[in-house]
Amino acid sequence: MRGPKAWWHGKSTPAKVETYTRWSFHFFALIQVTAVGLPAFGQVGVPLALLVVLPLLCGHALLSAVTASRALDWTRGRREQPVRLLWALGAVSALLGTGALLVSRHGPRGEDIDTLAGTFTVVVLAFGVGTMTLGVRNWRRVAALVGGFAAGTGVVAFAIGAPGATALATTVAVLVTGMFFAFTAVFSVWLLNAVYELDAARETRTRLAVAEERLRFGRDLHDVMGRNLAVIALKSELAVQLARRERPEAVEQMIEVQRIARESQREVREVVRGYREAELGTELVGAQGVLTAAGVECTVTGSAAGLPAAVQSALGWVVREATTNVLRHGDARRCSVSLDVVGARVVLTVENDGVESGGVPGPRKDGGSGLAGLRERLTAVGGTLEAGPVDGDLFRLVAEIPLSSSPSSASSPSSASSPSSVPRPLSEEVTS
Repeated sequence: MRGPKAWWHGKSTPAKVETYTRWSFHFFALIQVTAVGLPAFGQVGVPLALLVVLPLLCGHALLSAVTASRALDWTRGRREQPVRLLWALGAVSALLGTGALLVSRHGPRGEDIDTLAGTFTVVVLAFGVGTMTLGVRNWRRVAALVGGFAAGTGVVAFAIGAPGATALATTVAVLVTGMFFAFTAVFSVWLLNAVYELDAARETRTRLAVAEERLRFGRDLHDVMGRNLAVIALKSELAVQLARRERPEAVEQMIEVQRIARESQREVREVVRGYREAELGTELVGAQGVLTAAGVECTVTGSAAGLPAAVQSALGWVVREATTNVLRHGDARRCSVSLDVVGARVVLTVENDGVESGGVPGPRKDGGSGLAGLRERLTAVGGTLEAGPVDGDLFRLVAEIPLSSSPSSASSPSSASSPSSVPRPLSEEVTS
């Protein structure tokens, strides 16, 4: 079974903030019980505290916790506004507060009982109105809710014959504590919504970047193939007409079609090769910028200057995939990328503290490279890849490539054929 640490680290950042917010309000309900219920044992005795004070407090705390949970679901758009629960909590809070005021004025006399009744009134009304503000979005309604409870407390206190100073002190206490809990509730909801909106904006930005890259690639292919295919179609049609008339010029037209087709193959290979290759220096700078923007403290050491193009391309893909997966799957706060030349080998190390998912570039449903794809790229240049957790709370990915890789091993799949090689069908050339 998963432990609490694994359960917590398995959540996304917005889910963590939501869990923290929910349990904060549940903890407020616990504070309500302990702040009044425990002192009641010494103030009114064990029997009265167990039979009267604690049941009333626990009932109010339970209703507050349920209302808070439903109200937070409403703020996230998962259920309708809990209007009945809000009215029920308001009514119960008002009734308990009024009852406590009546006990303090007309109940058994004693300083302890008066203190308990006053504390009971303020705590129940403040926690009640603070929880109710979770289900209200307008600031004016929040202010009216808090002010109404405070004013109602003063009116009831005067009505039952409480001294002016006592009534005023109780009113101010309910107003101040109610404003504090109301502000806490409103700010918590605002923060939770802001975190979700930022996460959605980051997802949207990622999708836009992917869409922009697809459009760029499609535009490049259109620019390369559009004109050539149009010329091939026209010349093929002309060759057909000439062949039907048994004109020798048909052969020349077909030779020209063959030349244009091979030229198109070469141009498409260049477009695909440029799309597949990753420049290491650019990837290092981009990784630092993207991680920093995402709130991850990122340090990059080392320079890609002077490294062979094949080595830079392979390591550039490692940096790209590791960065993407740290953002997508990990919960890292710090990430370090180091590039070193050790003897005749280039060593790239990517280390972060998101150990639960660790930025592991595993298999992806969208057909991305993943860990297996990276190993294939590194194997093509004689390199190796190691990835896994270290020191308990860190995840480390190490890629090594020998600088003495032969040109044949360093060649990419997209450059496996040359213009002088045996011509292949166009579909095979594009695939390569």
